[in-house]
Amino acid sequence: MLDLETLKTIPRGTIFARGKIIDSPDGINMTNSGKMLRWLAKKGYGYDDWCIYCHRAINDWDYVRSSGDKVINKHNIKKLVPCTDECFALYRY
Repeated sequence: MLDLETLKTIPRGTIFARGKIIDSPDGINMTNSGKMLRWLAKKGYGYDDWCIYCHRAINDWDYVRSSGDKVINKHNIKKLVPCTDECFALYRY
């Protein structure tokens, strides 16, 4: 569970979590393609903000980092990175 104390210790611009998940209601439903997605959570360069990007798993991690789609659904965000309400309030939409 990501909490505010932990988030503050992560250096700016750092990818602090990543993984693969299916694009469906069983995973995170972005387009319901049924294909695998890569996702990564990254701390922002500003304050203690952070966000999650995802894209099809056929693309490498660098592509996801630079050109991935931002995850904006609260359920999907908390499924990928379980976090406290304090941390969730710092999510960058």
